[in-house]
Amino acid sequence: MNSLRALAAVFFLVLASGVAARADDVSLTSRDGSIQLTGTLLTFDGEFYRVDTEFGILTVDSSGVTCEGPGCPSLGPFVAELVISGAHTMGEVLFPALVEGFALREGYALKREEVLGIGTLYTLYDGASGQEQARITIKLTTSAEGFADLLGQQADMVLSMRQASTRERSMAREAGLGDLRIARQSRVIALDALVPIVAPGNPVTKLSIAQLAAIYAGKITNWRELGGEDAPITPYLMDIEEGFGPAFMQQVIAASGVTLSDRVRFHPSVTALNDAIASDPFGIAITSFMRPGNGEVVQLSGSCGFRVRATSRSIKSEDYPLTMPMYLYLPERRLPLLGREFLSYLRTDSAQFVTRRAGFVDQALTRIPIQDQGDRMANAIAAAGEEIALGELKRMIDTFDGKDRLSISFRFEGGSTRLDAPSRSNVALLAKALESGRFDGHQMVFVGFSDGQGAAEQNLDLARKRATSVRAQVLAQLEAFDDTRVDLRVDAFGEAMPMACDDSAWGRSVNRRVEIWVD
Repeated sequence: MNSLRALAAVFFLVLASGVAARADDVSLTSRDGSIQLTGTLLTFDGEFYRVDTEFGILTVDSSGVTCEGPGCPSLGPFVAELVISGAHTMGEVLFPALVEGFALREGYALKREEVLGIGTLYTLYDGASGQEQARITIKLTTSAEGFADLLGQQADMVLSMRQASTRERSMAREAGLGDLRIARQSRVIALDALVPIVAPGNPVTKLSIAQLAAIYAGKITNWRELGGEDAPITPYLMDIEEGFGPAFMQQVIAASGVTLSDRVRFHPSVTALNDAIASDPFGIAITSFMRPGNGEVVQLSGSCGFRVRATSRSIKSEDYPLTMPMYLYLPERRLPLLGREFLSYLRTDSAQFVTRRAGFVDQALTRIPIQDQGDRMANAIAAAGEEIALGELKRMIDTFDGKDRLSISFRFEGGSTRLDAPSRSNVALLAKALESGRFDGHQMVFVGFSDGQGAAEQNLDLARKRATSVRAQVLAQLEAFDDTRVDLRVDAFGEAMPMACDDSAWGRSVNRRVEIWVD
């Protein structure tokens, strides 16, 4: 019976350490010698062997077996190895800062080396003994190459400026790497946004998404058509395959039903884009909110009069329509203990502080007082149609009186009630905050809103159902929580407070949301 327990840790769960080890023959024998498992060692994470056997890939608890053969790991102290591969934008600044913050917080000594053609190698040492504990490699590649490394067993984590594609998710499932859509295997690490910039002095200070798409599709070619000078527009853009290129193509070009004009001039980096605008008084570029250079950021507006400015607050709450989440993807494998501790660190307030210092928009929960939301309230009154009675607007203001809005929102995938990827990550963030006791003794209201398509009564009902669903998903994430500690309520106001115009797909998606209000 003991020997069976020894091998009961053989899981058909495709768990593994992060870095692929040498493929060599090993024999794992139960402590009483009655059971022996032979195969090719794939990885060892200090706790579990992952072996390719005649029965398939199995994971075995090292405490229950002995290892013999040329592939067995060294008997010396275990050194965890992690490879993080993906988007250059994330790997160059953000993740080095997070690794260094993690090492400082956990008391590790740290050595940093730049590896030509690869990226950065960090070696972590025990602060007291000086014993090597881990090697963390950050490969500066692209989002696509990061996923390729994951599929090829060459990376433990993927840094991506976009969501995994349908093809990448399918290949991951076929490779036994799990479902890259679920919250356990994907999370948002930080936020940025796409912003249009023009040369200082350009009189055009606002554009609609439709106008922006028309510029890059070659349908609007002169600034005079936008209220500016009589001069040709020169549109600039980065590579449409990487960085924020795919997000622009999906959220602006494809969503508007147009194609990119051959008039667009491409540059390889954000710096090059900013330099182009600095030297071209009639240019426009799509760049990063965090690195706009000396260009003037153009506000986004709509035909209904809405105007949204890109700020850290509007990006964090995803009220800004071109918010750009930065994703971390993981395979369904067991990481070494240090890797799991690093993942836990990424959820901490310390990591959020590091993210801000690195120049990105963090995900720390902050309160937005109602008095700081005058524009939103004014929009609500201005956009209220005949189906929204004055009494409902008054009820909304009374409900929010004395409360603050939290800086996260929950939105949904198009045509469904399924939360989008950033919102699934937000569920975990809010659950962690509730478990920490941060909102003990307070009232928290999950407030649903809808777009204006269809009857107001139906929209109100749908908004309430979505708010109820989000509350349930947050509660399902809580492991040890007494719901009497916080008064968790649900309310809804349907289409009463739109954040954008309903005349576009992105506007409607922004309006379909659940907000969190706390007293």
